[in-house]
Amino acid sequence: MNPKSLPFAPLVDPAPELTRDELVRYARHLTLTQIGPEGQRRLKNARVLVTGAGGLGSPALLYLAAAGVGTIGVIDDDTVDVSNLQRQVVHGTPDIGRAKVESAADAVARVNPRVTVEQHHTRLTADNAVDIIGAYDLVMDGADNFATRYVVSDACTLTDTPCVWGSILRFDGRLSVFWNGPDHDGISYRDLHPDTPAPGEVPSCAAGGVVGSLPGTVGALMVTEAVKLVTGTGTPLYGRLLIHDGLAMTFRELKILPDPAAPPVTAVDDGTAAVCAAAPHPTVRPAELGEVLDTGAALVDVREPWERDIVSIPGAVAVPLADLMKRGVDALPDQARGRDVVFYCKSGGRSGQAMDATAPYFAAREENASHLDGGILAWVHDLHPELPTY
Repeated sequence: MNPKSLPFAPLVDPAPELTRDELVRYARHLTLTQIGPEGQRRLKNARVLVTGAGGLGSPALLYLAAAGVGTIGVIDDDTVDVSNLQRQVVHGTPDIGRAKVESAADAVARVNPRVTVEQHHTRLTADNAVDIIGAYDLVMDGADNFATRYVVSDACTLTDTPCVWGSILRFDGRLSVFWNGPDHDGISYRDLHPDTPAPGEVPSCAAGGVVGSLPGTVGALMVTEAVKLVTGTGTPLYGRLLIHDGLAMTFRELKILPDPAAPPVTAVDDGTAAVCAAAPHPTVRPAELGEVLDTGAALVDVREPWERDIVSIPGAVAVPLADLMKRGVDALPDQARGRDVVFYCKSGGRSGQAMDATAPYFAAREENASHLDGGILAWVHDLHPELPTY
């Protein structure tokens, strides 16, 4: 099958006949002529991998289970944190501290005990992606970072696996379907984002924020695409990018075209080599920070006031990033002048932007600027795990 010929053929073969209990459970699907008993049997026979049991993974897992997808894989190396609960509805307060894959598996079982959940409590990497993704019929990519998205894209290309992709930030969501591989001269995530963004250019949800209901909107749409692909019904978002503006409550669509000059994918590449090569900012590791400050360096916190109320590094002076971007070095208080400066934020993105905003000043002086590698999250993790994070 060539994915350029629409509609797509069904992705998997039907499972054996449905049981009476299954006929009752999925009656609303069976009523739909586009799905019906045969389509439901295809869902029962499908193997779908969800990358990340976070914001987008939460509704995806729940709705895949409710839809009757027979085998759902979930890969995530993280544990549940209280700050996840604002949007990651597959987890609850009692799950704080648990592995997300375990919490998600329990939630799926509560929704539909007939579904098999395969837990991959690990990070998806260039080393394991082909083996893991190659065992599934379809991937639902809700990863929250570019490195993992490129890993998913390349592994899907090498294994000829279709991918439903979604992303969220603030009030905005994006969604598309990719399918490229040895048997399909198609479109992949790399056609949408050929190059890895520079550090700090695109904030993460942790840095930029996200309205809690947005993952539900985009995650539910992702499952609709998955159901369509598995059953071979409707027109998938292949070659189309759906853009949702939650503030304006609008949807619009853009075309995605393959790049004929793009080099073939021969191995999984997470794109981090290019990012590292383009990131000249000097950093200070959390374990080194005390020694650096003992030399007289000033520590500058570029986060917002509400963030500092949760957790802060003692002795830091507060200068929000917006002030630095607007006024440059003039935004620094007197106690940070004439001294080496270490900027820090939540995880390192905004402090890198602070470095850019003040670079002309420090380039012309003997003083040096650096930023805390991994931000306050790394500082808490490495040195003060008893403190809260967010």
